[in-house]
Amino acid sequence: MAFAAALATHVAAAPPTTAHIAGTAAASSATTTVTKHARARLGSTGASHRSISARLKLRRHIYNSGAIFAYGDAVIYGSPAALTLNSPVVAMAVTPAGAGYWLAAADGGVFSFGDAKFYGSAGSIPLYAPVVGIAATPDGGGYWLVAADGGVFSFGDAKFYGSMGGKPLNQPVVGIAATPDGGGYWLVAADGGVFSFGDAKFYGSAVNETLGALVAGITATATGQGYWIVAADGGVFSFGDAKFYGSAGNEQLSTPVVGMAAVSGDHGYWLATANGSVLAYGDAKLFGSNGSAVPAPPVASITATSTGGGYYLLEPDGINYSFADPSTTGFPGYQRIVEAAASQVTADPDTSQGPFCNPYGPCEEWCALFATWVWRDAGIQIPSYAFTGDVYYWAAANGAVLSPSSHPSPGDAVLYGTGPATVSTSVHMGIVAQVWPDGAIITIEGDAGPSPTGYLSVIINGPYLPSDSQLYNGFPVYAFAQPVQ
Repeated sequence: MAFAAALATHVAAAPPTTAHIAGTAAASSATTTVTKHARARLGSTGASHRSISARLKLRRHIYNSGAIFAYGDAVIYGSPAALTLNSPVVAMAVTPAGAGYWLAAADGGVFSFGDAKFYGSAGSIPLYAPVVGIAATPDGGGYWLVAADGGVFSFGDAKFYGSMGGKPLNQPVVGIAATPDGGGYWLVAADGGVFSFGDAKFYGSAVNETLGALVAGITATATGQGYWIVAADGGVFSFGDAKFYGSAGNEQLSTPVVGMAAVSGDHGYWLATANGSVLAYGDAKLFGSNGSAVPAPPVASITATSTGGGYYLLEPDGINYSFADPSTTGFPGYQRIVEAAASQVTADPDTSQGPFCNPYGPCEEWCALFATWVWRDAGIQIPSYAFTGDVYYWAAANGAVLSPSSHPSPGDAVLYGTGPATVSTSVHMGIVAQVWPDGAIITIEGDAGPSPTGYLSVIINGPYLPSDSQLYNGFPVYAFAQPVQ
């Protein structure tokens, strides 16, 4: 996908939010949420209008990765794949001993495996914005969660040193990194802004850099005297004692970079892309990747093992979700729409029949075929459309059309591009699955993902702010379509 050349400079400031909840004992349960800044990219345009008379009833399809890929000395200790979570997983942190890890969900749910102990979660706290990152304390006795609005939540022996919750942000926070002694942490925003708390020192930011894409994450050096920032186009920015070993900023990546991890000793690092490719720099060794898989399960992050002899790739679409949190009041029947969409998250099972072949209609670009199938399966009397603009016009006549700055409802369709008139202006669509109070959304989209064009999938996208869609997805949101008046 293409990214815009410059970053947007302003996002409306978030109202005050709880910045610190200490010792919350909210249990991690089968219905706790998880989300990822997954960044699984989109692609499709319906090219023609056709009517499909047969209504499909498909069984549940889910990627069978179990949400985690392990390489080198990384060991899989478990995952929530057997559960149905409220929201997608978004981040991962390993224990100091390397014998376990925590997974964090967008709704603040935390899931512990191996020797990782559960110290609490934000799963029962009404969050203003989705959680986007997790960092463990040096002794593994606690962890911090950070939300997109900059709110920080501490558990176990993790101490609260401050946050950006309730403060104006030009772009959402996308990651957190702790200092080696656990006495502080850095937050990084999508525009490259860095915020330091506790004993974390400020060594610089990428705000004044010419960024070609949104920032995807931050990784601290082992000394705590520097850090790296990575952008979605593969650009790497080093600060303090962090050395620059190379980047993918000048390469033509097929999918965006979603995260970064450093090797022990700080002599190299890995970048991971949304299709599971891993790029190694410095003395970082390549232990494997999932980049050759077609179709490719969307990857959300990379996390190094405690020894630096391996890494994990997090694949949120390998888990079932109810999308029950946050509690959003939608139009009557929206739950059936979200459930129908979620039941289809998987690689396209019909690609063996040829490019663009899909279960929802003819062998053609099929994001609109998928979205209208979802509405039809939930009882909405809409024709099977192949062109996304037709969905806009149908909703204008039979339901409602909302501006891109409106607060959508789960079950709405999100329409990408600049308008409904032609295939060059109405380029893609999906189904809104979750809506957060700050305006962030998570969507389920057909004919999308990090695979080659023509061999795409049904994927979970987000969370992201619709106002950032040009940078996050490669094209803006021009409307939301509601299937009921």
